[in-house]
Amino acid sequence: MGQNGGTSPRGPRCVALVGPFQSGKTTLLEAMLARTGAIQRQGTVEAGTAVGDGGAESRHHRMSVELSVASTNFLGDVYTFVDCPGSIEFIHDMRAALPGVDAAVVVCEADERKVPQLQLVLRELEELHVPRFLFLNKIDKADKRVRETLKILQPASRVPLVLRQIPIWSNDIITGFVDLALERAFIYKEHAASEVVALDEHLDREKEARFSMLEKLADHDDELMEQLLEDIPPPRDKVFDDLAKELRDGIICPVLIGSATRTNGVLRLLKALRHEAPAIADTVKRLGVAAKGDAIAYVMKTLHTTHGGKMSIARVLAGSIGEGAMLMGSSGTADRVSGVFKLTGQTSEKRGTAGPGDTVALGKLDHARTGETLASGKEPHAPVAGIAPYPPVLAIAVAAKERKDDVKLGQALHKLFEEDPSLSVVHNPEAQEVIVWGQGEMHLRVATERLAGRFGVASTSRRPTVGYRETIRKGIVQRGRHKKQSGGHGQFGDVVLDIKPLPRGSGFSFDEEITGGVVPRNYIPSVEEGVIDGLKTGPLGFPVVDVAVTLIDGSYHTVDSSDQAFRTAGRIGIVEALPQSHPVLLEPIYTVEIVCPSEATAKINAILSGRRGQILGFDTREGWPGWDTVKAMMPESEIGDLIVEIRSATAGVGSFAFKFDHMAELTGKQADQIVAARRAAE
Repeated sequence: MGQNGGTSPRGPRCVALVGPFQSGKTTLLEAMLARTGAIQRQGTVEAGTAVGDGGAESRHHRMSVELSVASTNFLGDVYTFVDCPGSIEFIHDMRAALPGVDAAVVVCEADERKVPQLQLVLRELEELHVPRFLFLNKIDKADKRVRETLKILQPASRVPLVLRQIPIWSNDIITGFVDLALERAFIYKEHAASEVVALDEHLDREKEARFSMLEKLADHDDELMEQLLEDIPPPRDKVFDDLAKELRDGIICPVLIGSATRTNGVLRLLKALRHEAPAIADTVKRLGVAAKGDAIAYVMKTLHTTHGGKMSIARVLAGSIGEGAMLMGSSGTADRVSGVFKLTGQTSEKRGTAGPGDTVALGKLDHARTGETLASGKEPHAPVAGIAPYPPVLAIAVAAKERKDDVKLGQALHKLFEEDPSLSVVHNPEAQEVIVWGQGEMHLRVATERLAGRFGVASTSRRPTVGYRETIRKGIVQRGRHKKQSGGHGQFGDVVLDIKPLPRGSGFSFDEEITGGVVPRNYIPSVEEGVIDGLKTGPLGFPVVDVAVTLIDGSYHTVDSSDQAFRTAGRIGIVEALPQSHPVLLEPIYTVEIVCPSEATAKINAILSGRRGQILGFDTREGWPGWDTVKAMMPESEIGDLIVEIRSATAGVGSFAFKFDHMAELTGKQADQIVAARRAAE
């Protein structure tokens, strides 16, 4: 039994609202909450009054930048809706939440430009076998026939998009719809229930569209196929049963129409969810949960709240979870639940024990992570899902504005990554940088805003240092001599180094060919240490690589020689030799693999060429009709903000992965500018 009066034997339902960016998901959530009495008045994204965009960053940017959860009661059943961001930069929130939901409502509109975004979303649902409805939103602004729109959208879906409703047109405006399963006509009333009207004048269109719907259902039902062939009208209950079964099996995607802004079609959507969306028992079966009497929950999202501390938004899959329950994650460490909360956007209120199907926030589970499966037993439960974030595509070097906040920054970053696993941090000791990797420009901007707003750490950010190196083109024999006398014992070390370039990628090698003990064996490691010190910064200002150094001669003093003296002599020798060895700058070259819609491939090739990329070729993207994969070699310095151009050229859906390949010489004006900038910085 769900809280707040939910008595359905099917248990509380959890439904994700997903779809392309700015398709109206948050507005639909607001409409459903208002329609079911969960909120008094329907807010808007533009005014910053929507439940789903309650976070400071979402309100500021007028877009969803993290998932939002709200529950309501409809005809005695409890529903929790998970409003997921539509931008590819924040898509991991959606991906991590999906395993825990019973179904998804894919919100989209009749916009051909958004088909690639729709395909991204549908692909995630298809891979996870999440049953899905498609809600064709903004129908009041449609300028195409619904069947035309479906032809445009169908390539994004691997399964048939099955039209459940057809619009009623009056003077080129959609004023209502015919429900093909229910065989009834409705006229829209703004912010009120639609009015049932006679079907008579729409009968011919209804019969044709209904037959088309039944044909698609009959592809997976022999009995229905026979009835259609024999011209026998199938019973209405049979049609609804088929719709529910084929939705649950993921072999169709029913399409409903409406306008979230006007709440048109929202009640019919809620009723479709009530009668056809799978129950928690179906979801448990889909996930392969082995309950064995234990309480089991899936963590959909981690939040760090100002007053409540860490909260884990979780779907209870089996058993019951109350305050004080001990839950164990995959690490084998158990935490005690400090409280069970009902969430409505940014607000939370304490509630009683949560049972199967409930979606709640669990307080202060220190070791719980997003995507983890928690269990009350003595052993960890096998993970019900494993959602790895997309590879990162953009980085910034982050530093606390004030040095005193360095430790606080580290703690804040840890919390930030707990909330959003699609962010990652890398420490670059050479450049003394903390590098934050993310999914795009807005993703990283929101991350730094959260550092300041949510965690109270003001920070600065800039582009990370490129990993330039330098090497030599010419060999040289060089003496390094260190002699210092300052009363008492002096310092004396004398070495002769044979320095030669090595093939690219060889790194550094050190050898010795000392004869006659001119440099005692115990000092030779110190010479090597000194050489390594000298290679840390070459004459161009960068670490030196691909160099072989051989100690071939030298001399020592029985009293004044020491490890330190020979280390200094080794460093002097290499530092004096490098400027005479024809130093040359090396830049890192990466292999880059870009995925993009096929119509954008020519633009991508032009972008790569403009960034000194060497295009290796392109091919169709396997399993993704209408997409290509482009491969190229590119300098690291050109990859920096590459994603910004890619997203601009691909309506926000293109992405790439990259891997270091080799170092290559860089000469001429560009090399001179890099060296000059380095010297100015030093």
